[in-house]
Amino acid sequence: MPTFHRASPMPVPVDVLEAWHARPAAFERLAPPWTDVRVKARTGGITAGDLTDGTLTFAIHQGPLSLTWVADHGPAPDGRGFTDTQRSGPFARWQHVHRFLAGPDGTSILDDTVAYDLPGGPIGALVGGAIGRAEVVRMFAFRHARTALDLARLAWSAHRGPQRILISGASGLIGSALSAFWRNGGHEVVTLVRRAAGPGQIAWDPAAGRLDPAALEGFDVVVHLAGSNIGAGRWTPERKTEILASRVDGTRLLATALAGLTRKPRALLVASGAGYYGDRGDAPLTEADAGGTGFLADVCRAWEAAAAPARDAGIRTVHLRTGVVLAPRDGALAKMLPPFRLGLGGPIGSGQQVMSWVALEDVVGAYHHAAFDDALAGPVNLVAPGAVTSAAFAHGLGTVLHRPAFLPLPALAVEAAFGEMGRELLLQGQRAQPAKLEAAGFRFAFPDLEGALRHELGLPKALEAHA
Repeated sequence: MPTFHRASPMPVPVDVLEAWHARPAAFERLAPPWTDVRVKARTGGITAGDLTDGTLTFAIHQGPLSLTWVADHGPAPDGRGFTDTQRSGPFARWQHVHRFLAGPDGTSILDDTVAYDLPGGPIGALVGGAIGRAEVVRMFAFRHARTALDLARLAWSAHRGPQRILISGASGLIGSALSAFWRNGGHEVVTLVRRAAGPGQIAWDPAAGRLDPAALEGFDVVVHLAGSNIGAGRWTPERKTEILASRVDGTRLLATALAGLTRKPRALLVASGAGYYGDRGDAPLTEADAGGTGFLADVCRAWEAAAAPARDAGIRTVHLRTGVVLAPRDGALAKMLPPFRLGLGGPIGSGQQVMSWVALEDVVGAYHHAAFDDALAGPVNLVAPGAVTSAAFAHGLGTVLHRPAFLPLPALAVEAAFGEMGRELLLQGQRAQPAKLEAAGFRFAFPDLEGALRHELGLPKALEAHA
């Protein structure tokens, strides 16, 4: 029976480590981002210091296939922690013991031991043993890295205590990650939804201008992410109108409602884009630089201007000009992965346009920093310091995937397939720099492209290093 063990130091006391794992959103934070995992049901739970038995049922989706895993939780056989035992799922047997141990000087140790058997008996072990081992190793390498990073970031802001946070666009790539991060940090997260509101939700209709200001009283931080997907289709005149209106109308409605509150939030964080700068070649761009030209630049200007009522009312307002977010299941990287995995990837157009990118992990961290740093305001470039050309990005992704990456996508093909959208999103670029974030003391966990890709894809250089 194969056994896997990994122990890692954590930058918080053992009771904080235990409490983080006890909250329901811990599963969402620990689920590998390269796997589509969705919780189906929970019963019982894990209560820090007083563990109760519980069951978690979740589905693992891979293309058209779906597999259900039912896990029973119980107390660890020794020490602080709990067990996670597969009742039904992909393994013939799986028992995972989580232990939380005291470390030196107020730190702790996360100690995981997994005993498992692959399906198919000896033949299954012979055929899939190495692959199964590698999957377990990469999963726990990711889990321990994310746990340590989340705990460090939450410890930095712990002096504030639990906060009430309102998020629009919470079902999107950034919103869902932020919601899980903050909920698992002990904060209350409420979401704005364009449907009948359920528990923990507030209904609004930006297009119709409907939002009850009274429902917004008492929030400490408001995060506005909602907006139509700019990459969802060709930019017809109707589509461009929709993209602009979805950002400007919602931002103005929310900012106006917040401005009139009796108790205003400490901060309003509004999404924006590095496209604000337009196509600027290789020139380094900080928040002090003027905006550029083009549809995206115009949208970002109007988007940021729409928050004026909140700024004028004294609410600290931050516009996070975000670059290409690296995440394996959504956005630009998700679209690139299939051809690159087949060895059919390569630079786009000339390959010399600059990509300002950022790992999703650091997007979460930067929003958290912006929410709790009272000195940070105005435009903030949310991009990693290591912007690269399209050609360098293709080479980096190919290196991580161990695939050739030399097949170019000609500019004429991009123009023909996507028109103006392809030209602005794929053939133009800007070298944005995170000047204000770095000056504010924010530390990027993944400042270089290869490290960011390896983390988000679960492909560390030496999988067996911690086996």
